[in-house]
Amino acid sequence: MTVTDAQTAALLGGPGQVLTDAEVDSFIRDSLAGAGLDGRSVCVIVPDATRSCPLPLLLSAVHGALTGRVSELTVLVALGTHAEMSADQLAGHLGGPYDGLTVLNHEWWKEDTFADLGTISAAKVREISGGLLDEAVPVRLNRAVVEHDVALVVGPVFPHEVVGFSGGNKYFFPGVAGQEVIDLSHWLGALITSAGIIGTPSLTPVRALINEAAGLIPADKLALSVVAQSGTSALHAVAFGDTISSWQAAAAVSAQTHIRYLDRPVRRVVSLMPSRYQDIWTAAKGFYKVEPVVADGGEVILYAPHVTQLAAMHPEIEQLGYHCRDYFLGQWDQFRDAHWGVLAHSTHLRGAGTWDLVNGERCRVDVTLATGIPEDVVRGANLGYLDPAGFDLAQYESDPETLVLPNAGEVLYRLR
Repeated sequence: MTVTDAQTAALLGGPGQVLTDAEVDSFIRDSLAGAGLDGRSVCVIVPDATRSCPLPLLLSAVHGALTGRVSELTVLVALGTHAEMSADQLAGHLGGPYDGLTVLNHEWWKEDTFADLGTISAAKVREISGGLLDEAVPVRLNRAVVEHDVALVVGPVFPHEVVGFSGGNKYFFPGVAGQEVIDLSHWLGALITSAGIIGTPSLTPVRALINEAAGLIPADKLALSVVAQSGTSALHAVAFGDTISSWQAAAAVSAQTHIRYLDRPVRRVVSLMPSRYQDIWTAAKGFYKVEPVVADGGEVILYAPHVTQLAAMHPEIEQLGYHCRDYFLGQWDQFRDAHWGVLAHSTHLRGAGTWDLVNGERCRVDVTLATGIPEDVVRGANLGYLDPAGFDLAQYESDPETLVLPNAGEVLYRLR
């Protein structure tokens, strides 16, 4: 196993490899030792608990490498618009305790959380989006990032429905960003469609928009981007460099690690959702990752009896419901004032479809929830309902036209 160079990023590991904890620890310590961080303040941006990632291992190595060398060390949890993590949850999530380390949730619900970084012009948005959008967007970011000399992103890279692959500058936008960039970037992804963007390791329009916003951050931006073995604490690879080159190196490995190919479409997919997804807002990844392999007229069942809400932090989705992109575009005057990020989530879970005044909405795939959410709420949101108490896993597993996926939500399925 060797350390190689991918553009300007150092990369340890690769597809098919599994790194030892000692290898990861040594790589991180050596990388940070040569990063010129002595005497500087460092804000470490990390994911919340909705991603597979051995964060205690990574953060322990970062803490060990930087303690006594930097003037200030802060960890900021990139919630995006997810729920706040409690002190007990943070302790389990981050490991530790760590002397001299300040830990912060990204308190996106508080206006004084943010610093204004400037504005991306309408002309630039039009250029980046290829004309899909034509309006300026103010850029706000958690002030903890702005108030440190260095922003160090530490987290995993997976195929992602909005941006192509997660990681890198995405930890800033939407991870610790204001609502404006979140809404614009997610709606741009929705206009392109999840199926059209997910698993694209090159520079997608949404990634270009995020990079443009990140260019306004005054702090130096570095990243430890990891490729996790989904559902485990093991790592295939870790890359260190700036937030673009590190992400590129990790995304290239993820593209060979987190994508499975089928020879033909399936009639049904049953996604067994792990407990890290606590509502449909996050558990919807069990649909995003399998939509490309479901036959026209097929079905995706999200089995998650532990889930009792559609969206803990976005209850408006109950009234809005889940609809295809064209449903909103065809009635844009009715929906333009809704949060575009919520509209995007709606379209991502409902998938491809059409809408017109004569025929109404016609979605390519049915989406059924087998969860703890009441039936009236599920059906009222334009989704199918299945009582989880009557769910027969063995029946689905024996059906040759059904694909059953344990630990769904991180690995992308595509047709060859």
